[in-house]
Amino acid sequence: EWGTGMGILKWGKCFDCGQRFHGAVALALGWACWRTYVSPSETGESRCNAMMVLGNALRLGERASEALPVFEAHLALVRRHYSGEEEPLLGAQGNVASCLDDLGREAEALVLQREIYARWAARGISQKHTILSGYNLAVTLLKVGFWDECKTSVRDQLLPAARQTLGSDDDVTLALSRILADALAGDPESTRDDKLEAKTPRAPA
Repeated sequence: EWGTGMGILKWGKCFDCGQRFHGAVALALGWACWRTYVSPSETGESRCNAMMVLGNALRLGERASEALPVFEAHLALVRRHYSGEEEPLLGAQGNVASCLDDLGREAEALVLQREIYARWAARGISQKHTILSGYNLAVTLLKVGFWDECKTSVRDQLLPAARQTLGSDDDVTLALSRILADALAGDPESTRDDKLEAKTPRAPA
């Protein structure tokens, strides 16, 4: 079965219907995946991937408090085995940040999210990974009421990049537009023009 190229993906997705597993099935497969590759004889890559599958299953099953230590251990493994590769590290940090956010630990999540976004942005603001990491950051900024930082990053950087790279009708682009509108409307220091902009659809740049 591994020779088919399905690899680690077989633990999270049905290859007959194309749907991702969820609920109790996803959780059972997450633990099964971990038990399969927990052996010390397994390569770092196999253990890392199995830990990520388990963490995702726990988090998507609304068990973020259990997922967080799994993702933290996964991050430690990534640092040990892939110290020279930035993308796996940023992905592992993103999983930890998402769990922290789920648990209401937004201040800790923001530290990681700002770092992740800055490192992706250094590669190019219009890259999809940069836009997605910026979106995650903007969601948390909005949640904690960091209005100015949220408005500046979305209006000046993320929305123009998303429209250019993903298109004006893409789900992420539309979500960023909603975040900007909510930040403009929610900021107690917003001007009348800001309030009007929040209610007015913005034309693509």
